[in-house]
Amino acid sequence: MANIKSQIKRNRQNERARVRNLSTRSQLKTFNRRFREALTSGNREEAQKALLRACRAYDKAAAAGVVHANNAANHKSKLQRAFNKSTAA
Repeated sequence: MANIKSQIKRNRQNERARVRNLSTRSQLKTFNRRFREALTSGNREEAQKALLRACRAYDKAAAAGVVHANNAANHKSKLQRAFNKSTAA
C-alpha cells in the first residue's frame, strides 16, 4: 500500500483508467463478434457495416491509448482479410 500522497492519487487515477479501458476493450470484442456473426450469416451489406463500425471503434481506442496503434491495425487488417475472403468466394 502506497504511503506517498502522489502515489495514492496516481493509484486512484490508474484504477479509473483501468475500468474505463476495460469497458472500451469489451466493446471492441463485441464489435468484432458482431462482424463475425454478420459474416457467417452471408449478409454482405450487414457485414460491411459491422466491419466499418469495428474499424472505427479500433481507431478510436487507439487514439485514446486504450490499445496500441499497431494492435488496432493488426485487428483491422484481420477483419478486412476475412471480409475480402468471404466476398471473393
